[in-house]
Amino acid sequence: MEKVTVRIEGMMCGMCEAHVSDVIRRIYPKAKKLVVSRKRNEATFVSDEPVDEEKLRKAIADTGYTFVSMKSEPYEKKGLFG
Repeated sequence: MEKVTVRIEGMMCGMCEAHVSDVIRRIYPKAKKLVVSRKRNEATFVSDEPVDEEKLRKAIADTGYTFVSMKSEPYEKKGLFG
């Protein structure tokens, strides 16, 4: 599993967050722990499958937002007490 962080510009409200969330869920329906924040200008999620940066870039751009960058790192599930 990998944790993906996507920097996105152009989100101004909660509906913008919802639009970006919908796009990510449509492309990666098995995405887990999806969090989209307009304040941090980013979306984070955990994926079991490899994430195609170009596919994600195009889908976000088609929605009207600016894809800035993407970072992937191994995701380690934390236990009950940390």
